[in-house]
Amino acid sequence: MLNCHCRDCQRATGGAFSAVVYMSANAFKLTKGLLGHYLTPSMAGGYNKRGFCPECGSPISGAESAKGIGIDAASLDDPSWFRAQMDLFTSDAQPWDLMDPKLPRFPFYSQ
Repeated sequence: MLNCHCRDCQRATGGAFSAVVYMSANAFKLTKGLLGHYLTPSMAGGYNKRGFCPECGSPISGAESAKGIGIDAASLDDPSWFRAQMDLFTSDAQPWDLMDPKLPRFPFYSQ
């Protein structure tokens, strides 16, 4: 669980960051309908695959790949259990973004 402060997440959420639950692609199962998708350029030179509800447009996922998927915590029916473990892409964080000083911060993503 993390807060991603990259510009792509800022644009997708309209806020300072995206609260994300990242998991194995095999662990994710959509229980109703199908996701619509769009691609945005990534810093690594490829694309970030983002999923959304085609009926209402709500963002559901990001960073989709064969290995993993990031689920937007706000898209969950009960996101009250979400507790960020880190701040990612802090190099793109807005100056008015008040990050939790207790969380580790990473300026970029590295595998």
